Amino acid sequence: MIKDTKIAVLIDGDNIPSKYISEMMEEITKYGTPTIKRIYGDWTKPHLSKWKNVLLENAISPIQQYSYTSGKNATDSAMIIDAMDVLYSGKVDAFCLASSDSDFTKLATRLREAGMQVLGIGEKKTPDPFIVACDKFIYLEILTKYNEKQEKGGKAKKDNLYNITPKVIRLLKHSVTDAADEDGWAFLGDVGSLIIKKQPNFDSRNFGFEKLTPLFKSLDAFEIEQRDQPNTRFKLIYVRNK
Repeated sequence: MIKDTKIAVLIDGDNIPSKYISEMMEEITKYGTPTIKRIYGDWTKPHLSKWKNVLLENAISPIQQYSYTSGKNATDSAMIIDAMDVLYSGKVDAFCLASSDSDFTKLATRLREAGMQVLGIGEKKTPDPFIVACDKFIYLEILTKYNEKQEKGGKAKKDNLYNITPKVIRLLKHSVTDAADEDGWAFLGDVGSLIIKKQPNFDSRNFGFEKLTPLFKSLDAFEIEQRDQPNTRFKLIYVRNK
């Protein structure tokens, strides 16, 4: 996604805790401009009362959906129907689906089939089918500053991080190989894009690193090289498997 991308943000109010909303909306702006912001739920229910001030602060429009039948999730249906209406309106370039519910898997797939970029946001309990149906998926837990901020000495709280497992290392190494030139060097930007295509929920913040570069630098399995870019002070980062 590019910065001027117009994004429709659709939030499952029954499924996303209100405590995450500020960080979530801040994160979404990294991928474009949220031009449509809607949240769905039965606002007559007491458990949604916490949302009131949050919605006003973030200019999110609440969409009322009564629970007509016990045990049926009317919120999901309303959000899906609305998403298709927005799709056919042609007013946005991308969608952000905020939910931890696998019921939105088909919706994400359908939107991507229509050429839309789909950003998914949900808790770590989100089922894999919904995650892989999105172009990128972000865990809400890594957005909360009090969970993932660094402790003194610059070290992140290990309790809140995923381990960098052999499976993760293989993903990184294979992605470097796939993006590498004949000498084995790969531009880190290309590697990052390839990793997300392979595993939409990959995020360096899951491992305590704000960016991909320090994550690679922390691992002995890779060589890092900075290359000067002509006519600019910026350097390009390249990586190679050891």
